[in-house]
Amino acid sequence: MSSVLQKLISPLATGPAEPPRNKVTVVGVGQVGMACAVSILLRDLCDELALVDVMEDRLKGEMMDLQHGSLFLKTSKIVADKVDVLTYVTWKLSGLPKHRVIGSGTNLDSARFRYLMAERLGIHSSSFNGWVLGEHGDTSVPVWSGANVAGVNLQKLNPDIGTDSDKEQWKATHKEVVDSAYEVIKLKGYTNWAIGLSVADLTESIVKNMSRVHPVSTMVKDMYGIGEEVFLSLPCVLNSTGVSSVVNMTLTDAEVGQLRKSADTLWGIQKDLKDI
Repeated sequence: MSSVLQKLISPLATGPAEPPRNKVTVVGVGQVGMACAVSILLRDLCDELALVDVMEDRLKGEMMDLQHGSLFLKTSKIVADKVDVLTYVTWKLSGLPKHRVIGSGTNLDSARFRYLMAERLGIHSSSFNGWVLGEHGDTSVPVWSGANVAGVNLQKLNPDIGTDSDKEQWKATHKEVVDSAYEVIKLKGYTNWAIGLSVADLTESIVKNMSRVHPVSTMVKDMYGIGEEVFLSLPCVLNSTGVSSVVNMTLTDAEVGQLRKSADTLWGIQKDLKDI
């Protein structure tokens, strides 16, 4: 006796379906991981989304919750597992070339900087052009020499911008960038949505081979006089190869000094780590 499925559908193809062209794996299904996952799904950036975590119940629950909403998504396959071999190998050995090892770096710091500066200027954040480089966090470097709106350089309008002698105290905006994560954590206990959207933005540039420029963390040895093997954020061209190139920004001596200080801070921590 034929089943409902057999009566409903007559198969024509005999071979297996093609594997996914774009698979994205999110490691960790906490607040940040799930914000990344949802942001990637909503932007339709993959054919298959895989979730990985050691907490099996939480992992299965998040997978099921997303699967139940698949009617409203364009990603056809959402899976979960407690060991992803590629992730483990990357973490344990990382034999990947340096251009394929990328940290989100100051992509979010730069987004916060652009938002806060634009708010003060009364424009949309996409209309303010500014970069935060170096280390994500306290020693990040705002590039005041390149801050502009429609090509109008703010430092030419106010030569003291970003310095202690600036009467308008624009430097406080960068301090607000540094402090903003702590403020959000104080208010809601964690940050997740902004970093999720940031990661999805980086993912889009990679999977769609867009060659957009992002301030992401890459190996910076021998750049700007940095002699150690540390990863810091510089303007990088991202596409399907990973970091295909780095934009050589024209920085002031003070900004280069801050970048080197940021490198020294990281190296001070990194040099004491033992090999895995």
